[in-house]
Amino acid sequence: MEIQKRLFRPANGGAFPNPIGFGGAPLGNLFSVVPDQLAEETIRAAWDSGVRYFDTAPFYGTGLSEQRMGQILREMPRDDFVLSTKVGRRLIRDESVPSTQHGYVHGLPFRVEYDYSSDGAFRSIEDSLNRLGVDRLDVVYIHDIAEDTHGPDWERQYRTAINGAARALSDMRAQGLIQSWGLGVNRVEPCVRALADSDPDIFLLAGRYTLLDTTALNSLIPACMRCDAKLVIGGPYNSGLLAGGTTFEYSTAPREMVEKASRMAVRCAEFGVSLKAAALQFCSAPEPVCAVIAGARNPDEVHENVKQMSVRIPRGLWQALKHDGLIPEHAPEPTPR
Repeated sequence: MEIQKRLFRPANGGAFPNPIGFGGAPLGNLFSVVPDQLAEETIRAAWDSGVRYFDTAPFYGTGLSEQRMGQILREMPRDDFVLSTKVGRRLIRDESVPSTQHGYVHGLPFRVEYDYSSDGAFRSIEDSLNRLGVDRLDVVYIHDIAEDTHGPDWERQYRTAINGAARALSDMRAQGLIQSWGLGVNRVEPCVRALADSDPDIFLLAGRYTLLDTTALNSLIPACMRCDAKLVIGGPYNSGLLAGGTTFEYSTAPREMVEKASRMAVRCAEFGVSLKAAALQFCSAPEPVCAVIAGARNPDEVHENVKQMSVRIPRGLWQALKHDGLIPEHAPEPTPR
């Protein structure tokens, strides 16, 4: 296939040189429009701030996020950054699609079709390379094979992916066409199963290891340690509540979560740090975690994320949060930076 001609160099060594990464969903116009110029300035701000891991997906603005990210990253030395995208949804050109799809506003004119097959993975990657304008990808995630996306049908879709896209990605890794592959999901269960059913290297897990939700602590994190798999943590703010917003998982935050976040903020203030800093750095503590990605819609948000990841947090804060029962007693504590 054409992809085998284009991915002609060994992929990046897979190192994540900076613990903070850049998540591309907002630049797909998630919930509201980010003008082209502002999107460019945001990506450049991430680069200038030392960010060297960039994640995107065809789903984000039906190709818009990939297109925008590629316009900037193709100017940069390719060996200096890690780039990931996803498979599992094919984009089909369709000028009749509505202006808003799946929460993305004024994306590119494509409709979305699920395709977790082997052939679908190859074709999706080829399309992504065209939109990005780069010659290779470092990491490829199989996107959203979980119950929150597919409901009761998720196990059938998962099995299709394990027998299809996963095998294709394993073959590509063996040929040196990509460095690693895994799942990009919002749920722990498919990740744990994939470690038993296949040979993934890495997972992008959103929202399931945060100050407010440590679901991954007793299952996926130890499983990754046993299998020597890596974790990228997405959604460190749980869509906003841990960053001073009012949403949890993109909906109005439940009262118990608001109260929990408020108690955490009070404790953070006692130690002279922000809740945002604690939220970001808490995600980075488990041994398998190689990066934390937070989305940004403008340069100020990029700079804030980078700053908060580097704030020195006294160990006493973590002890206080454990004493209050706000985080598990056995949760790993970040090393002071």
